Amino acid sequence: MKAAVYTRYGPPEVVQIKDVEKPVPKDNEVLVRIHATTVCAADWRLRKADPIFIRLMIGLRRPTKVNILGMEFAGIVESVGAAVTRFAAGDQVFGSTGFKFGAHAEYICVPENGTLATTPVNMTLQEAAAILFGGVSALYFLKKANIRGGQRVLIYGASGSVGVFAVQLAKHFGAQVTGVCSTSNLDLVKSLGADEVVDYTREDFSKAGKVYDMVFDTVGKSGFSRSMKALKHGGCYVLVGGSGHILSMLVGALRAQWASITGAAKVLGGVARGAPEYQSFLKGLIEAGELRTVIDKCYPLAQIAEAHRYAEAGHKKGHVVIVV
Repeated sequence: MKAAVYTRYGPPEVVQIKDVEKPVPKDNEVLVRIHATTVCAADWRLRKADPIFIRLMIGLRRPTKVNILGMEFAGIVESVGAAVTRFAAGDQVFGSTGFKFGAHAEYICVPENGTLATTPVNMTLQEAAAILFGGVSALYFLKKANIRGGQRVLIYGASGSVGVFAVQLAKHFGAQVTGVCSTSNLDLVKSLGADEVVDYTREDFSKAGKVYDMVFDTVGKSGFSRSMKALKHGGCYVLVGGSGHILSMLVGALRAQWASITGAAKVLGGVARGAPEYQSFLKGLIEAGELRTVIDKCYPLAQIAEAHRYAEAGHKKGHVVIVV
């Protein structure tokens, strides 16, 4: 089968299409013929080892534990293991491999009891492929922040892969949402349900005199001091994205600890922990017409290096999809 393989860290060109062995499902696994996948922040960060401690996880000099990237996918079940009962050949499914990656390929084997489900009835395979990275990340941190109806929530990076879901989910939970994005994305964020939008190229949200119960930063660019200024005392600052620079991360950790000690704010960050029930929840909202994906560009698998370059540039709207 064809797969996008990388054997060294570096620029997008290190990802190359190669022939690799087609996987065979174990008794508890499902073999999926992938029709669509995405390039998300985790993919390009692993490709370039940014932040540097990624090397400690997957290989110091070169990636030895992960050579095929891709965390989310949608496709058609080709065959199932002897013990599988929930799926059958021909089912349209979407899923996530988490930090096992491997979805930038023509086929993948996933456990029946993993993050795998039949696709929403009102979505194409390309749309379904772009649900789980952004959707689970947004849902996990909103729940961890104990979002409640009536809260005022500012979402910085509201047009990105996590932001588009954070806006819609915050509205679902009854919050009053302000989305921060660039000029070209204002209409998109409004269409997702944001009550107000702020163009960061023209206005500093921290100088508007408004105070929020939660500042949800999906891209790591809201600024700690600015966010504290716009956050009510004891509010929640959620930092999903980050620069990847070690010094910046250390300073941020110290600031977060100080904010918690003084009671100024509850600071949340880290890595979202997905679960099959999150997938089911998101699917239910999609089929009810309350949630949608946003796809910026689609690339064929052969142009995956270009997809990496575009996703890494940081200006995409929603998701970058790879059509396999």
